Amino acid sequence: MEEEYNEKEEEITHNLLSRDFILLLFLNFIMFMGFQILMPVLPTYARYLGGSESKVGFIVGIFSFSAILIRPFIGRALDIFGRKRIFIIGFLAFSLFSLSYMAASTVLFLLFLRFFHGFCWGTTSTTANTVASDIIPYKRLGEGMGYFGLASTLAMAIGPALGLYLIQESQYGFKGVFIFSAAAFIIALILSLGIRYPTVKPLSGKKALFERKALKSAVIVSLLTMPYGSVVTFIALYAQEQGIENIGLYFTVYALALMVSRPLFGRLSDRKGFGIAIVPGLLGVMIALFLLSRANTLMLFLLAGIVYGVSFGAAMPALQAMSVQKVPPNRRGAASATYSTGFDFGIGLGSIILGAVAQFVGYSGMYLTGIIPLVLALIIFFIPGERKRESSR
Repeated sequence: MEEEYNEKEEEITHNLLSRDFILLLFLNFIMFMGFQILMPVLPTYARYLGGSESKVGFIVGIFSFSAILIRPFIGRALDIFGRKRIFIIGFLAFSLFSLSYMAASTVLFLLFLRFFHGFCWGTTSTTANTVASDIIPYKRLGEGMGYFGLASTLAMAIGPALGLYLIQESQYGFKGVFIFSAAAFIIALILSLGIRYPTVKPLSGKKALFERKALKSAVIVSLLTMPYGSVVTFIALYAQEQGIENIGLYFTVYALALMVSRPLFGRLSDRKGFGIAIVPGLLGVMIALFLLSRANTLMLFLLAGIVYGVSFGAAMPALQAMSVQKVPPNRRGAASATYSTGFDFGIGLGSIILGAVAQFVGYSGMYLTGIIPLVLALIIFFIPGERKRESSR
């Protein structure tokens, strides 16, 4: 049952590690485990079914674009109907589609399943981000989003490596990965039942699907995640091409670096403004992509992973906090949807465009090309406009 929300009390108490927030952290970890275990596996599964590099890019891209299509409507539904029931529907649907991959026998059928699976991810992730913005005290929003992201970061350290292990070293193969993903979302559903959801006054009248105040952060995160999509999609194939084994360690060091930088830079952005985290984050990702383009040993891959993790972890909490900082509670669903749409759009577009680029210039040239959108993101951040947090609502 959703409980009464007292925004004034929230500002006074500043209690970040509340019971509901801790429960949400566990939920987010389990949910992202179910998601991340699929990320490096599905490109390999698509290749197993006979797909080329460009088709592999579409496998990832179509998932992101279907999530983009649903997010604005989910954001509005969250602001009208509340958070809990949408969480439950999303978790159930995601589990069913994870299991359905076992029935895929062609790349075309896999594309079909990925498209509808993206609807489910758009639903659950948008809801989780919205609930986090409800629960986290406003004056600790950057720090709270940093900790909230730690759950997904820890899953990123374990999920991809576990997925690659299951298909390469264990007897369970692809089937084991799909069952694990489905089970994770069922567990997340169970955890969601224990959260005391704030009741937010429903929207009245017609409101835009997208929140204008979140657009700048959405554009920047879209440009930031364009090369990230290509890294996640093609790094296993890139390493295989160069004869490098144990590339799953890349995800581990990347995630560990994220775990260190997220709360640190989240706290800094609360105190010093968003630029202290976003600018070095964008510059650091550029350096990481350059290192990846030159990587021909496991050590270089791991160094690139550390730099990428620190930099990505610096920018993300600040951008996420920036997207909801001036938004009233009954527009947080729309703001979270706007931001998450930018995130997914970047991953989807980056996977498709850079996947096509890889066919002409190879993986090394692809990662160098990925620096271009980051330069654009840096320029957009410095376009005149208010970037610092307000001291009060």
